[in-house]
Amino acid sequence: MGGKKKDLSRREFIKITGAAGIGSVVASASKLVDASDPGGPLKTKTVPTRPFGKTGAHVSILGMGGSQDLTSKQLLLRQAIKMGVTYWDTAYSYEGGRSEMAMGNYFSRYPEDRKKVFLVTKSSSSDPKMMTQYLDTSLERLQTDYVDLYFIHHVSDVTREIEPETKTWAEKRKAEGRIRFFGFSTHSNMEQCLLDAAQLGWIDGIMTSYNYRLMNTDAMKRAVDACAKAGIGLTAMKTQAQFFAYFYADKGKENDRAIELTDRFIKKGFTPEQAKLKAVLGNPNIAGICSEMPSMTILQANVAAVLDQTPLSSQDMRFLDQYARKTACGYCAGCARLCESALNGRVPVSDVMRYLMYHDLYGDHAHAVRLFHKIPANTRRRLTRINFSRAEALCPQKMPIGELMEKAFKTLNNPAWA
Repeated sequence: MGGKKKDLSRREFIKITGAAGIGSVVASASKLVDASDPGGPLKTKTVPTRPFGKTGAHVSILGMGGSQDLTSKQLLLRQAIKMGVTYWDTAYSYEGGRSEMAMGNYFSRYPEDRKKVFLVTKSSSSDPKMMTQYLDTSLERLQTDYVDLYFIHHVSDVTREIEPETKTWAEKRKAEGRIRFFGFSTHSNMEQCLLDAAQLGWIDGIMTSYNYRLMNTDAMKRAVDACAKAGIGLTAMKTQAQFFAYFYADKGKENDRAIELTDRFIKKGFTPEQAKLKAVLGNPNIAGICSEMPSMTILQANVAAVLDQTPLSSQDMRFLDQYARKTACGYCAGCARLCESALNGRVPVSDVMRYLMYHDLYGDHAHAVRLFHKIPANTRRRLTRINFSRAEALCPQKMPIGELMEKAFKTLNNPAWA
């Protein structure tokens, strides 16, 4: 099986995976061929664990992302357990509840596995009354008496969204045995959210956007270090850092950069997607990665990536950093406080950018449209009427925000899918 796979040319590989990568590791490089071999390393090894902050819990360094319909993927969940992928992440809102229900069906069929899983779900609201309703429903769907970690979803301002009443609510649910730990997820203003959480002194865990594009900034380094000192467990998401390549004027040049990236890492025996996972796990303050793995092939490949003991060299890390800088104008770094302040908060730029990412880069069209339509109609209409030049001037990535907002409106403003 090895020869033909190993002999893929750089351009053939790029043609298969796309210039920006597929967002997950694919079974292409030699190590991944070995990983899918029944007699290979995955037969005897399982994903290692790391301490989750000061909680005393240990979690698998690779987690199963549940932002997908897992109803027909019970075998995938079973295999994840066997491979040691025991951090499972879901949310009240994922797939209209089908994600939680699918995990619940699994636990009903394999009740012994519930004790092996570090189970995470999320509330769509920070209001204590609503959190109680969401938690009750989530526990019923998941067919369990408790979750290991309960998040408030999509926090962008800790000082506004995490209030004293939130702590009181979390302490009560812990005392009742309904949650073990509490925290939040964040896609925007991540660095400030992490710093503010560290100051609170009672947050147990955070899931944050963190990847080779974000990890080298001074702000992110300070934020992660602050959380480590505060004993907060950190889970990384959005680790592939896909970008909107279609806004590059010179498509040939961008394609050459992607080929160069692929060529470098395939020569070392793994794909660029593997390299991106390994870069994140190179920071011991990151407890693990949450990855949406919709197929057995991707599950096996990601497991192979985290089992591989070959570290990235300092030259590899510099290469990834240089690639990030060269392609920065296609990637939203989530610093919403900058661009949105220029618009007086009239447009949730960071959220719209994320929904467009789900649609264009993840192929999750219906979910992206549904999220977009949760934005008030008058706000959505502003996307084609506002001058975004001030926001673009403040964007450290130099993104064409106006063009992206116009594209989002044309692409996502589809009432048939809402």
